[in-house]
Amino acid sequence: MNKITVTGKTVEEAIEAGLSKLQVSRDRVDVVILEQPSKGLFGLLGSKEAKVELTVKPDVVDEAVQFLQEIAASMKMDIHVERQETPDGIVLQLSSKDDIGILIGRRGQTLDALQYLVNVVTHRTGNTNTRIILDAENFRERRRKTLEELAARLADKAVRSRREVVLEPMPSHERKIIHTYLQDHPQVRSFSKGEEPNRRIVIGLK
Repeated sequence: MNKITVTGKTVEEAIEAGLSKLQVSRDRVDVVILEQPSKGLFGLLGSKEAKVELTVKPDVVDEAVQFLQEIAASMKMDIHVERQETPDGIVLQLSSKDDIGILIGRRGQTLDALQYLVNVVTHRTGNTNTRIILDAENFRERRRKTLEELAARLADKAVRSRREVVLEPMPSHERKIIHTYLQDHPQVRSFSKGEEPNRRIVIGLK
């Protein structure tokens, strides 16, 4: 049941009755007031109650999960999606008995593309405050460690050669990992140059 029409002595009373029936909070519904309450003759005859229509807003995470499952089905894959709320957003962890690497892609490029599409679906519902992060079998954590190891090696190279080291282009969230890792390095600094999608990191001496 996603939409109901309810009545009450006041608009607020009608809304509360509808929320009780739908078992949702006020922020999860759109409210349309169909009729304002009115008093009849002498306050008795012909009085009318307030009438409101409550429509449950789509749950952005449910829509995202359905979207992902439809994509996986089109690839003849069966996936399981586990939801986890974090300070950075809602993480949807994907797993499958099939080859999950297909959804990750080279260096996570397919996963990043899916994450972008999922957030487009999220924003389409009107909820622009929810950020959804896609992960698959903890790829993000493994990738973070790989990038930090790369940053350490290339920082050492910059110190030894006393020359700037230029990395290949990478997405902004991966550049951020490297910048964060090197921000307290005593000998090198890092900065980005170029335009997207070819923006890259440069590591040089302080």
